[in-house]
Amino acid sequence: MRLSHRLQLVADFVPPCESVADIGTDHGYVPLELLKRGIVEKAYALDINEGPLERAALHRSEQGLEDKMELRLSDGLEKLRPEEAETLVIAGMGGDLTVRILQRGKNVADSAKTLVLSPHSEWGEVRRYLEKNGRKIDREAMIKDGGKYYLVLRAVHGVEETGEAEQEFGKLLLGQKDPVLSEYLSMLLRRYENIEEKLAVQESPASLERQKEIKRILKLIREAKKQCDRKDTGD
Repeated sequence: MRLSHRLQLVADFVPPCESVADIGTDHGYVPLELLKRGIVEKAYALDINEGPLERAALHRSEQGLEDKMELRLSDGLEKLRPEEAETLVIAGMGGDLTVRILQRGKNVADSAKTLVLSPHSEWGEVRRYLEKNGRKIDREAMIKDGGKYYLVLRAVHGVEETGEAEQEFGKLLLGQKDPVLSEYLSMLLRRYENIEEKLAVQESPASLERQKEIKRILKLIREAKKQCDRKDTGD
């Protein structure tokens, strides 16, 4: 059993704890890895479909961990009780779906000490939801795996206020001047500048409205890029 770079990073973000629940577990790789490492004592692998749970059951049997990993057919957090898992892992879904899972299972999500999330999209939407619901991001990282950019973040209970660019691109990542984030921002800048150029020759009400939105996005990207690439100078 070998984890991808992305899933390895997800596993690395889970703190030592008694129990973890992996939502949308697929093959069950992350909870099995955590059990093998001794990071957690008990794991719950949840998925909305039976197929992934059958694969997870096979891998669980291969590792001899039937007594430590429980499989549950569950729509999001539906089949998990409050305080049953200290850490919740939600990886590999869109940001909008990640938020919906947390919102629908809010009583369970709020009871967990730690959230480890790796949304494929709408990163800003996830960060804004966490901030509005009493969560502070204490660790985040970006990697490029297979030509795609992935984000992993960890949120604990706490109060945090961030600006718009920080919500979109990560306060910690910007502060760390993360090189993968800088590369990602350069890619975004080229993409949206191309869109802006194409829209500039259009004059329909819809295109004019879209131009305003593109200018807003470009302003955020440039602000983040400047912050990410700024070199610190000593006194």
